[in-house]
Order: sequence, then structure tokens, then C-alpha cells
Amino acid sequence: MKNFNHKIVWITGASSGIGEALTLAFAQEGAKLVISARRIEELERVKNKSKLPDDRILVLPLDVTDFEQAQPAVDKIIQKFGRIDLMVHNAGVSQRSYINETDFTVYKRLMDVNFFSTVALTKAVLPHMMAQKEGHFIVMSSVAGKIGTIMRSGYNASKHALHGFYDSLRAEGYQYGIGVTTVCPGYIRTNISLNALNEGGGKFGKMDQNQANGIPPETCAQTILKAVKKDKKEIYIGGLKEVAAIYLKRFLPNVLFDQVRKNIPE
Repeated sequence: MKNFNHKIVWITGASSGIGEALTLAFAQEGAKLVISARRIEELERVKNKSKLPDDRILVLPLDVTDFEQAQPAVDKIIQKFGRIDLMVHNAGVSQRSYINETDFTVYKRLMDVNFFSTVALTKAVLPHMMAQKEGHFIVMSSVAGKIGTIMRSGYNASKHALHGFYDSLRAEGYQYGIGVTTVCPGYIRTNISLNALNEGGGKFGKMDQNQANGIPPETCAQTILKAVKKDKKEIYIGGLKEVAAIYLKRFLPNVLFDQVRKNIPE
């Protein structure tokens, strides 16, 4: 995909963080946008910030865990724009709790938001992309999709699951001109730790220092757009520590496992 001019891009989790940054980046590239999240007032704020006229942007409020709304949401987009060129699965929630203290409902919530919602939306979008013989999925995984760390067991599991599903979709979709870029961010300067689920399902409410010192979401967004233009299959975005950990797991897994075990969160 050489450019995004006039492409129809649907972004979930568009009301803040990386999703907001992607919205603004795609708008600058000439794309037509569909932005989804639960908070309509924040979506309207992002829309105004994009400076796109109504005929180039659709505010589509959506709780991604309401799986029955996936098809009606797609129908609204097709009705307005006639097609969907890129689907950005960015909605997600993190976790900060130990396994032995975490209620089972927290794990279900993590999988519903981070994994099953992407499957539901993909299943609704896929027939249109297959019919038009073109399309691209941008899937927001994480370094946690490669490495299991302390206090993030359910988050890690949900992100690992994305790799299995979308690696399969990449292979199956090739004959239809459908691509997949899986994005593995490390520490990005967002509120993900503040909104992370604690052991009972409430908000963790604390900013991780690594997160506060992370890469700006705008930088992350630009890196993603460049990767999609080059049809990159999987990319890692972060500081030396996070990216090095991925390669350590590949080549020196025992060293990585020892480091993860010793890295006790404060």
C-alpha cells in the first residue's frame, strides 16, 4: 500500500493514546476515517482535532465487547463509504495483578477486549475485503505478545493469542490481496497503566514510570504508517530494553527468563 490517500480506515480505541495519534496521522495522509471507542465526547474531540469534514470522517461509538454490534457497525461504514480498506484493531486494556490474586472474570474481560473483539470485527469486515480483493489489518499487539511478564498474565495471554490468529489470517488472506501488520509496542507514553485492570477488575490507577518515560504516541503512529506502506508483517516499537528482550527470547531464552523473574514491579 503505497499511500493512504482516499483509503477508508477504521480505527478502534481511537479516543486517546495510540489510537488518537493514528487518527491524526492517517488524516494528514489524506485518508477517510471511521473512529470508534465507547466515549462519544472523546471521539468528537478527536474528530475536531483531525479537522476532517463530515464527508471524510464517521464517528462510530462502539463497545467492542458487544460482539453482536460488529456487523451493524460494518454495515454503517459500508453505507457511508462503500468499502473498508484498513482495519486498525487498537482497542485494548492492560492488567496489573498477580495470578493467585486475580479473579477469573478479569481474565475473561481481558480476552474479550483484547482478543475476541478483534475476531468478531475481523469476521464482519473480512467478506468485504475478500470481495474487493484488497484490504489490510493493523493489529496492535505488544512486546507482551512475545514475552510473559509479572503481573500481566492475562494481558500477555490475550496479546499472544493475537499473533496466532492473525498469522493464520495473513496466510489465508494472501490470495485475496489482504495483508496483516502486527505491531508490538513497548513502552509508549499513554494512560494504559492507569486504566489497567487490578485483581478485582477495577482500575489500577497508577502510572508506570517506564510508561511515563516512553515513546510519544505520535512517533509510534508514524512508525506504524511507514511499516504498512512497506507491507511489513510484524514490527517492534520501543526502547532498547524492550526490543532487545524479544531477541533475547529468540536466541537466549534462559537469560531472558531469569531477567523477567527478577524484575519485580514496585
